[in-house]
Amino acid sequence: MISKFMDAVFGCWHTHYSFPMSVRAGKRRVAGAAKTGTYVVCLDCGKELPYDWQEMRVVSPNELANIHVASLATKEVA
Repeated sequence: MISKFMDAVFGCWHTHYSFPMSVRAGKRRVAGAAKTGTYVVCLDCGKELPYDWQEMRVVSPNELANIHVASLATKEVA
């Protein structure tokens, strides 16, 4: 009860994530994976958040504008 009240007042802190998921080629992209190709889901509120698989961290909205992804494939051919 108190946690729902705190979320309503202050919002979700997004501290509990799902395992990172990558979008397969030809599939519909979710909003969180639009730029990076990989996303996590907050297990508390359900929001999809972009994830940087190379640095193994959630990408903030400010950083999304500066990210350039060479390939959305999980394996890159050299």
